[in-house]
Amino acid sequence: MKRSGILILIGCIVLTILGGAGTSERVEARNERNSLIQEKPPATYGFALLGETTEANILTEEEPEKEVPANEATAAESNDTMGLTAVSAILIEGSTGEVLYAKKEDIEMPPASITKIMTLLLVFEALEKGQIKLTDMVTVSEHAAGKGGSQVYLEPGETQTVEDMIKCISIASANDAATAMAEHIGGSEETFVASMNERAKQLGMEHTHFVNCTGLDAEGHYSSAKDVALMSRELITRYPQISECSTTWMDTIIHKTRRGESEFGLTNTNKLVRTYEGITGLKTGSTSQAKFCLSATAKRNDCDMIAVVMGCPSPKDRFEEAAKLLNYGFANCKVFRHSLAAAELSVVPVKNGVLDKVLLTPPEEFRHLFLKGENLEDVTWEIEYPDSIEAPIAAGDQVAEVVYRLGDTEIGRMPIGAAEDVARAGYLFYVKKLWKQLLMNSSKQAAPVGFH
Repeated sequence: MKRSGILILIGCIVLTILGGAGTSERVEARNERNSLIQEKPPATYGFALLGETTEANILTEEEPEKEVPANEATAAESNDTMGLTAVSAILIEGSTGEVLYAKKEDIEMPPASITKIMTLLLVFEALEKGQIKLTDMVTVSEHAAGKGGSQVYLEPGETQTVEDMIKCISIASANDAATAMAEHIGGSEETFVASMNERAKQLGMEHTHFVNCTGLDAEGHYSSAKDVALMSRELITRYPQISECSTTWMDTIIHKTRRGESEFGLTNTNKLVRTYEGITGLKTGSTSQAKFCLSATAKRNDCDMIAVVMGCPSPKDRFEEAAKLLNYGFANCKVFRHSLAAAELSVVPVKNGVLDKVLLTPPEEFRHLFLKGENLEDVTWEIEYPDSIEAPIAAGDQVAEVVYRLGDTEIGRMPIGAAEDVARAGYLFYVKKLWKQLLMNSSKQAAPVGFH
């Protein structure tokens, strides 16, 4: 009995020690999370502060953080100077569209949640067209609520504003919110996806086909690093306000259901928003088939870089390799920009028109990417005018052009258009013109002669 009692006592002591260690770890983890919560308050986007994020309901990542063993991941080719583990990658300068680095950029791969870049693009286009408003209420369907994967646990029948849905998609990569917005704009996810594919064609995305609006793995759902860069450029360039959401580290939404209201925390799946200088977005993605993907956008010194990595073996790799590409771009590139003012433009004579000359309108800003070592101060420009132009002329028709050179090498041209319509002169125009001339001449001849 004494021996068994001693054994029981020893067992209790061991359990107490182990239990205390587990409690200590849980407390440490909770304290670490709380420190993150307090680090940055939720963004308001022009609305009242929703309150502090609570510990219990933070969404921390869009997909499981399980790393892919190195022998299962396609390694970078031996001649890849960047040494990336990403299966496919590309780096472009956003304002010019120039490609700075590419690795198997046209390979068709599962894109995971970076699919939502196109979803968000269509949402912002619908806002611009006035089809929807940020304050519109979006009702969640059974289909949207049951999407699975990364989500904010919207319930069937629950309503959220368009603005909050955008936050859920861009910050937390919420599949349920993306589907609800697709149904709200398109009537059904299928109709919305058809619009996604049509928009992809318009952008020249030759290696992309969407089957859903979320990026969940599905047969026939694929994209490429180059195509992701194209739609990323379109979104961040046309709608830079997306950065307000895509660079927010933490925020909240309020669930409004039949059971009442509850606060739900959102944590950004893009860890670069906390660590990379000049980050402007944009979207992460990860599934079992896609592995780990990222489209990262950043701006420094008037350069807009877009780095896309697909098929990385781990979350750490995707963030490190995207940052590596961005660093390369900023270290080795600079953008020359030049705009012409209307006062710098001359008029051009018009032949056979109702006007003798046509005014010109300034061209769009000229942008050219230079690599390290090239001197922007050596750029010269001149405007080339025609001797005259034949009517008719429509406003916007090219009349002249400005030519840019670096030394003796031409680096680009920008068209200069007509600022007004000039109709072709017909028979009646010349008759009226002749009649007016005759009247003027006769009035001069009939003028009274003064006394001497």
